[in-house]
Amino acid sequence: MIASDEEDCEFFVVVFPSCSQQKASGKVLFDLVCSHMNLIEGDYFGLEFQNHQKMMVWLDHIKPIIKQLRRPKHTILRFAVKFFPPDHAQLLEELTRYLFALQIKQDLSSGRLTCNDSSAALLVSHVIQSEIGDFEESQCRSHLLNNNYIPDQMPLIDKIMEFHSKNKGHTPAESDYQLLEVARRLDMYGIRLHPAKDREGTRLALAVAHAGVLVIQGQTKINAFNWSKVRKLSFKRKRFLIKLRPDLNSSCQDTLEFLMASRDCCKVFWKICVEYHAFFRLFEEPKPKPKPVLFTRGSSFRFSGRTQKQVIDYVRESEFKKIPFERKHSRVQHNSRLSPLPSPCHHEVPTESGDPRVDSPPRRHWKESVLVSVEDPSVSRTTRASPSHQRNGHDDRTGSVSRAEETRSSTRPTNPEHLSTGVLPNSPRLSASSGHSHGMVNGQKSLELCSHSPNGRQPSPLTSPLLNDAGSIRTDDEDEVRRKRFPTDRAYFIAKELLTTERTYLKDLEVVTVSFQSAVGQDEATPESLKNTVFSTFEPLHKFHTGFLKEVEQRLALWEGRSNAHIKGDSQRIGDVMLKNLQALKPLTANLHKQSEVLLELEKACRASRRLEGLCRDFELQKVCYVPLNVFILRPLHRLNHYKQILERLCKHYPATHVDFRDCRAALADVSEVVEQLQGSLIKMENFQKLLELKKDLIGVDNLVVPGREFIRLGCLSKLSGKGLQQRMFFLFNDVILYTSRGMTATNQFKMHGQLPLHGMTIRESEDEWGVPHAFTLVGQQQSVVVAASSLTEMEKWMEDIKMAIEMVKTSNGPSSDLLTSNLIDNKCPEDSSVEAESEDDITASRTSLERPAPHRGNTMVHVCWHRNTSVSMVDFSIAVENQLSGNLLRKFKNSNGWQKLWVVFTNFSLFFYKSHQDDYPLASLPLLGYSVTIPSESENIHKDYVFKLHFKSHVYYFRSESEYTFERWMEVIRSATVPSSGTRVLNSKESHTH
Repeated sequence: MIASDEEDCEFFVVVFPSCSQQKASGKVLFDLVCSHMNLIEGDYFGLEFQNHQKMMVWLDHIKPIIKQLRRPKHTILRFAVKFFPPDHAQLLEELTRYLFALQIKQDLSSGRLTCNDSSAALLVSHVIQSEIGDFEESQCRSHLLNNNYIPDQMPLIDKIMEFHSKNKGHTPAESDYQLLEVARRLDMYGIRLHPAKDREGTRLALAVAHAGVLVIQGQTKINAFNWSKVRKLSFKRKRFLIKLRPDLNSSCQDTLEFLMASRDCCKVFWKICVEYHAFFRLFEEPKPKPKPVLFTRGSSFRFSGRTQKQVIDYVRESEFKKIPFERKHSRVQHNSRLSPLPSPCHHEVPTESGDPRVDSPPRRHWKESVLVSVEDPSVSRTTRASPSHQRNGHDDRTGSVSRAEETRSSTRPTNPEHLSTGVLPNSPRLSASSGHSHGMVNGQKSLELCSHSPNGRQPSPLTSPLLNDAGSIRTDDEDEVRRKRFPTDRAYFIAKELLTTERTYLKDLEVVTVSFQSAVGQDEATPESLKNTVFSTFEPLHKFHTGFLKEVEQRLALWEGRSNAHIKGDSQRIGDVMLKNLQALKPLTANLHKQSEVLLELEKACRASRRLEGLCRDFELQKVCYVPLNVFILRPLHRLNHYKQILERLCKHYPATHVDFRDCRAALADVSEVVEQLQGSLIKMENFQKLLELKKDLIGVDNLVVPGREFIRLGCLSKLSGKGLQQRMFFLFNDVILYTSRGMTATNQFKMHGQLPLHGMTIRESEDEWGVPHAFTLVGQQQSVVVAASSLTEMEKWMEDIKMAIEMVKTSNGPSSDLLTSNLIDNKCPEDSSVEAESEDDITASRTSLERPAPHRGNTMVHVCWHRNTSVSMVDFSIAVENQLSGNLLRKFKNSNGWQKLWVVFTNFSLFFYKSHQDDYPLASLPLLGYSVTIPSESENIHKDYVFKLHFKSHVYYFRSESEYTFERWMEVIRSATVPSSGTRVLNSKESHTH
């Protein structure tokens, strides 16, 4: 039975009606619990209970329940978090984060999660924000007097109220997120202590975390043994043994011994270590050991279930669409609209929901303590776990509504009487446009779910957007009427492109003039010189383009006949507006020249101040900063190129006798002159900006940004070693090749394994030599490396760029290639090591380490290339910058009926999706590397004009533009990202920047 000690608890009874189900494994029961809660990421959780020795243990998924519970009728199993990831951004579902928040709340109240008074008050402030909503002094004080969230709460009430007053406007989802953000930084977050003593008899405690085994004295961590350093974990009687890998630089003994209360205590801790190691470090579930014929040695226990990598991949890649998990403040209803969950990344995947006007069932508070009682078969079976309760492995859908209408959008389980009939009062009906598909609960295909996505899903390079249909479905008749009302001249659509991209450009300027200034510019760590430089450079530009945008909007309104229609005759042109404003822009050319000065000044200030560097890093994690900050700083230089392209298209379209031709040609001459003046500076600054970005993605490199160094290409190659082919990220510069692997840091940076200087290097194809497709060998003066590309095209691009770079290094004096740090020995990374697999009470290990979702810089091109196993060059980056585009598109999923209108921005190899051009930040993003863009075939039944199709593996999206011109432009810019070019643009020595 699911229950708690508090009033508004929920129940359900798990019954095993047949003999076969009495012998069911622990996994059967656990999957029923996850199914009842519609929990997809259930692998982070477990069922714990008190065994006959009064020890709390986890229910084993492999063993039959009847062998684990001696008195099942009287045993209570507690549903709790079992695996605590280092960052809650790795939890992709809001429901999962909500359950984690409940666990934190329970750990706080029980005293298990200890922290200082300030942190405790901050945590409680987020808890009560989610429960009672915005701060109101009397209500908040009364609530705290009636509810205890932490031991000895009374002295902290004023401090809690002070913090609560600062949480105004946070939804329950945002409060959960902030709660986890604070909790994960605490030393005792996720720690479960197992008492022990060292050899001297000192009282200690052992614990296990995602990174390894911890030794704790009191409430202080005194030692930590990373999985990469551990060779074997075992126990003999009461002794728990940690065998370490030999380390010449450490005085620590090879084997550490701890004494625990009993052999059973040792075994309980050893088992959870085995499971933690497998869950966080392995790629897939370890295979069972073969049973010995005669004798057994050691334990046969192994981890059962999906690893964290499998869970993440499953949630990201699965095609099913889930009903969103939504809720309001549980005690006092929150009267504002639910806002998207804040993210450490600046992109989010909002819900694919139905009509927002549909009433949803009342939200009820699901308490933090969830208990499950396994009943005897003789118990009455009138109450079921859910309408989709599984029987003999099949779905039981005898209820009058499907599980899809049981609504995961209701955050709490429903009342027992509702569950028994399978009908919910006032259950929301889904919009007609929502397609249905079979869904999965905790990896089990057991229920039908609608074409929805959970709100707040963290984006990833492989996650395609599931955008909100609410209020955005347009009928085809409406679209046809709208299209007929507007002009059809190609010049009109070219002018409209100027309007749409100018709107995006002005928003980008505001990121620097408004958002950056308020978040960073006001801080005392920001030097006055930097503040003045940014303000004096961008404010005049922002003011100018605000006026320019108004003029363009007015002209397009006249052109479309939406205002002053009687004087429309002379308004079907745009060249005069552009000529006038480009001439007015000339006095601001000095500001455009100062973009490089701003970039250099910012980099210099960040190097001098750790605090400023942290402020800039935090700013880049805000949703409004949807591309790297340095890209926004260079936007004014890129915008001039866009004006030039638009004017070139207008001049090409107009005959020489057209009334607008002369103005367009004059404006083109003016902007071309300015572009030519700034081109050299732009090339240098783009290279400098790219080096700065790569510096943030790499660890183990001391001096990447040096005068004369030029970036050429980055991407994924497989490196051949004694362990086989291993995925590595390669970075090609004009003097050196670096190869790295995905690190185990919180920010998922890439750790350098080695470098190959280009001086004296040769390159040759090696497919026949090694029997590996698309392989080639890099022969350096000190070492040779054999690598394999993912395709013939990739191999050709890499070989072409490397050969060109080798030729250039022969004739130039490039920068020093001495990049290695002192802690890198023999080009080997400790993460390549693995815990040794042995037969006696040990950890079964893998020779791989887990790639983790990037909670911070996970949306950069380096990470996208890593996920998509491809590469991009500096030429590709430059083309992507030149081919920016924005405007309205209609979007349709493969299995949906209606078209949804979205504001779409293409930049930085990605599509960014907004509800309208007035939004300050994107709702979702779709990196395009690896995608293909085509025209739908007849068999796809897309009977509309100007439709293009984006597809990658099983992900398929249709986009519909308003005219032939806009269709051609979207196809052009998307192809520039999906079909990377070959060739290398390398700066000559005179163009190289100095700083």
